[in-house]
Amino acid sequence: MKTAFLGLGVMGYPMAGHLHRAGHDVTVYNRTGAKAAAWVAEYGGSTAATPAEAAKGAEIVFVCVGNDDDLRQVVAGPDGAFAGMAKGAILADHTTASADIARELGALAAGKGLGFLDAPVSGGQAGAVNGKLTIMVGGDDAAFAKAEPVMAHYGRAVTLMGPVGSGQLTKMVNQICIAGLVQALSEGLNFAKHAGLDPNKVVEVISKGAAQSWQMENRVATMAEGKFEFGFAVDWMRKDLSICLEEAKRNKAALPVTSLVDQFYGRVQARGGNRWDTSSLIDLLQRP
Repeated sequence: MKTAFLGLGVMGYPMAGHLHRAGHDVTVYNRTGAKAAAWVAEYGGSTAATPAEAAKGAEIVFVCVGNDDDLRQVVAGPDGAFAGMAKGAILADHTTASADIARELGALAAGKGLGFLDAPVSGGQAGAVNGKLTIMVGGDDAAFAKAEPVMAHYGRAVTLMGPVGSGQLTKMVNQICIAGLVQALSEGLNFAKHAGLDPNKVVEVISKGAAQSWQMENRVATMAEGKFEFGFAVDWMRKDLSICLEEAKRNKAALPVTSLVDQFYGRVQARGGNRWDTSSLIDLLQRP
């Protein structure tokens, strides 16, 4: 299938690579052209100077950029993807963004005879590299049916959640849950240390029971050692949580713990941890 991939950050770069390895014709675009050139040198395929050029002739255009404003520019701007796409093509957006921008772009796409899917992902950089992302999708059945087998090259679970916007709303639930989990894990590990227990041994035991989580199994060792220079950055998490909190104002959902954890992440940023992994919440307890 002829495809385009717009946005080659820590997630998009390997995701686009999986498409090429699977045999798809991939044209890439990145705001920093050197990154696109490096991708082509590693995988093959081709690069384009604008999103519109990359999207020409593509049956599916994939996007993975930073936020609502980036997405609006790359997709709907004068040289955006929509300007180059032919009727019947599909745009699948992997950006973690608001449900509002998903609905806005979905309506624009429909007016142009294009398909649109909001399809944020979970699984982090490791999930993207290993092709084991969880992809939550909003859109119609026909567009999903065409795009799902292609997204499956880097997704271990690709699920249609409902109409446009549903993917982003599901991703918000994901981030809300992670925020609470990481804070609880931080408090538990810090408590274990103060109680004279071996945190790793404690987790070895409790991870076999009801407390088990991905965060527990993948972050305990580095949290105990105070190592955070990797993973999903605090800056990114705060961006995501701001979307969750803004949506909660509209739908009247109470998010007391999420709001508190967001403030804790603000304190991590204040001590220079902007690019630290989200598990760095424990630093506030280890170094109060």
